[in-house]
Amino acid sequence: MEDPIQLKEEGNKYFQASDYEKAAQSYTQAIKLSKDKALQAVLYRNRAACFLKKEEYAKAASDASRAIDINSSDIKALYRRSQALEKLGKLDQAFKDAQKCATIEPRNKNFQETLRRLGADIQEKLRIQFSTDLRVQKMFEILLDENSEKEKREKAANNLIVLGREEAGAERIFQNNGVSLLLQLIETKNAELILAAVRTLSGMCTGHKARATAILHYLGIDNICMWMSVDNEEISLAVCNLLQTITDCLLGQGKEEQHGKEEALVLDTKKDLRMITTRLLDMLVSKKVSGQGRDRALNLLNKNIPRKDLKDHDNSRTIFVIDNGLKKILKVVGQIPEMSDCLPLTENTQLTASVLLNKLYDDLRCDPERDNYRVICEEYIKSKIDPQNMDKTLHAIQMVSGVLQGPFDLGNKLLGMKGVMEMMVALCGSEREIDQLVAVEALIHASTKLSRATFIISNGVTLLKEIYKKTKNEKIKIRALVGLCKLGSAGGTDYGLRQFAEGSTEKLAKQCRKWLCNTTIDARTRKWAVEGLAYLTLDADVKDDFVEDEQALQAMFELAKMSDKTILYSVASALVNCSNSYDTKELVPELVQLAKFSKQHVPEEHPKDKKDFVVKRVKRLLKAGVVSALACMVKADSAILTDQSKELIARVFLALCEDPKDRGTIIAQGGGKALIPLALEGTDVGKIKASHALAKIAAISNPDIAFPGERVYEVVRPLVSLLNTERDGLQNYEALLGLTNFSGRSDKLRMKIVKEKALPDIENYMFENHDQLRQAATECMCNLVVNKEGQERFVADGNDRLKLVVLLCGEDDEKVQRAAAGALAMLTAAQKKLCSKMTEVGHENS
Repeated sequence: MEDPIQLKEEGNKYFQASDYEKAAQSYTQAIKLSKDKALQAVLYRNRAACFLKKEEYAKAASDASRAIDINSSDIKALYRRSQALEKLGKLDQAFKDAQKCATIEPRNKNFQETLRRLGADIQEKLRIQFSTDLRVQKMFEILLDENSEKEKREKAANNLIVLGREEAGAERIFQNNGVSLLLQLIETKNAELILAAVRTLSGMCTGHKARATAILHYLGIDNICMWMSVDNEEISLAVCNLLQTITDCLLGQGKEEQHGKEEALVLDTKKDLRMITTRLLDMLVSKKVSGQGRDRALNLLNKNIPRKDLKDHDNSRTIFVIDNGLKKILKVVGQIPEMSDCLPLTENTQLTASVLLNKLYDDLRCDPERDNYRVICEEYIKSKIDPQNMDKTLHAIQMVSGVLQGPFDLGNKLLGMKGVMEMMVALCGSEREIDQLVAVEALIHASTKLSRATFIISNGVTLLKEIYKKTKNEKIKIRALVGLCKLGSAGGTDYGLRQFAEGSTEKLAKQCRKWLCNTTIDARTRKWAVEGLAYLTLDADVKDDFVEDEQALQAMFELAKMSDKTILYSVASALVNCSNSYDTKELVPELVQLAKFSKQHVPEEHPKDKKDFVVKRVKRLLKAGVVSALACMVKADSAILTDQSKELIARVFLALCEDPKDRGTIIAQGGGKALIPLALEGTDVGKIKASHALAKIAAISNPDIAFPGERVYEVVRPLVSLLNTERDGLQNYEALLGLTNFSGRSDKLRMKIVKEKALPDIENYMFENHDQLRQAATECMCNLVVNKEGQERFVADGNDRLKLVVLLCGEDDEKVQRAAAGALAMLTAAQKKLCSKMTEVGHENS
């Protein structure tokens, strides 16, 4: 259709039918084709009407203005622009347009009423503004007066924060020189006033790009970074939140602007974002920055630099950081806290830097980008290796260790650099404790790769044994122990555990528990005790002693709250070992006899790995609060909580859910909520284990208590995922029980089960040979046929579903009979067509 008049008529029809989207499309097409100015004016004002209906007020005002430019007396366009401007909060301009309308048609009651309403609204707005301005002025007077009472100051500070979070209040503060006054509060160096000012500024920036940009430039990024660098956790965090809010606005993220509000016009924000990134990278290597400030800078880089969605092809922020800041991040991971020239660090700083290295590497799109990353790392590390300067070389080895905790594949390439592995082994034999400390830690991270572990076993094992036996420095001793345990594990034998310990893993484990419980030792060292226990609890005697030591368990759970990838994995591994939730191969009796006959070694189950002992250990873990610890671990950042860790946690949860009596405790401590993300993301095995644990809970629990609110709908998909032939019978059965429980709660839940396409699978299980599966599936279907879509499957022509349900009524199993009869009763009560179909089925059966 190329006639603009016909397109206009078509648009009018769509508008009358309330299809405003298609109406706007027709008017748009007509505008492109029309050269008649008068027709264009009509089309613009008609499209403005569509935008008003769609609540796109800025577009409505723009189109009405175009119509008015053509015909300044177009009363419809004037009135529509007045309506749009009113919605945009521009009451003065809306009033002027309404005035023009009333001048053209003075007897139009609608225009007169609009004028009265807008006049009253303008007066009210002025009154509120005047009142707000007075309040803001009064608050600042109290806060800046050193003689004000403390209670009055606190109240004024809290009121200012609340006002800054409201759009009207934030604008009044901004317009009344508020940013300058807030800066004065920060310069008082009073912690409470600084916090109030920073939190007010955060509220003012939220969801407002123009204001956030203006505040960033007024305060200055150097000042913001300086405030974030202070050694005051609360202030540092508040300033970090302010900078994150500003960054969200510049990136177009964060809180959405109120519906209908005109989008602020701001210049290109890339320059400001680059400036923020550059200053954050500078903070990483500044000695003036506190450990907390360095952590804040790393956290902001972690959150804002890598792409959120890998489908987005723009990774320019990551490339900029690699080109301008990769060496600075490497310098952080290469710090040695025990050396005098070390930058101020917290216990999490270097791991957070390793996480950033990993995220940046994962965000690269092609091999040339990854090669550039590797070359920068290699050249920087090479520049630090100096046989004449051992301290400098130590930093290089520490950097390799840090990269191994981040992008592991890259770390392995760095290990292949000439002389790196040999230098690690040589440092182990040094007389200096600091050399031993750094070298042992690097060897531990390097030994994760089997090929590297083989080199270390042949070159470094003796040295590690000597270090463990001779050193009196517990920081070194504990690392040497973990290194020996890890090498034994990597070598695929138990000689790492038994030969190194001269047959006494219990003795080593006891020492690890002692280190773990010693709060005078720094957390960075105590975490190695957890890693040691992750290996030592492979021994049945060790795990039995460990769960009896409540102090050690509590200490481990406390460490699990740290944002540390190694700790999370180690804690999860130790819990998997203690609960025996790892996979075991079933021994075929015939093959065992054959092995014995040929005098081969046959592994036998340890007495303490039998079911009674495992159940006892699980009860001890539950009593110690393991569910709360696991729930806390699940909340960790995705870069720290790896898919492998998720799988281990899911295995532990499944073991904990084994006894129905314990499931109430698991729900009460947040286990139900924690299992949902584990069932939806991670390895295939992990998702299945978590789904099975959810099924166990869903089968016997009240869904409203176990999964309150909307959370229950998230559980349906994991349960349905267990309804396939690749899952075992117990998983099928407990999933069906859970779905039966859910389908009896509400029609909304029944709809969710239907939408997840569970009905065909449930039908298949209704005719399984296994009695319990058949019963569970029939009971589930009995609940689901209350749903209309469930009924329609039976009503549809050309199917024998009703006949099959009738056949189930003749089953020997009384429970199956009842469920099938119940389903029939509900179907025939809801669908009259099925009543006549019943007679046909009855006739066929006779």
